[in-house]
Amino acid sequence: MKVIEQICVVFAICLIAEGISAILPFPFPASVLSMVLLFLLLATRILHPHHLKEKTEFLLGNMALFFVPACVSLLKYKDALFENLIPILLICILTTPVVFFVTGHVVQLTMRFLQKRGGIRK
Repeated sequence: MKVIEQICVVFAICLIAEGISAILPFPFPASVLSMVLLFLLLATRILHPHHLKEKTEFLLGNMALFFVPACVSLLKYKDALFENLIPILLICILTTPVVFFVTGHVVQLTMRFLQKRGGIRK
């Protein structure tokens, strides 16, 4: 029963984000709003991580399955992909090290911040 409650919490957050996205005067993705709402609920401790633990473990454990539909749908656009293969490859090759670099530094900054607060120890 816990998993169903956790799924309901996530769906409620998504539904609220859809509503907010619909009334905004400019287009904004509801999925991003959902993540922001979830972050705010966790940051303000209205929602605790244990409220979503089982559901998130299930989703993380089966994450590969969520990429299958996206990859299969790419087959419909294989002509466009092959026409733009060189720019796509260049973008992937050039941005991957940038993402690694930025992610590494953000993790280091976060760890330093948490160590100063006394949140984690080496």
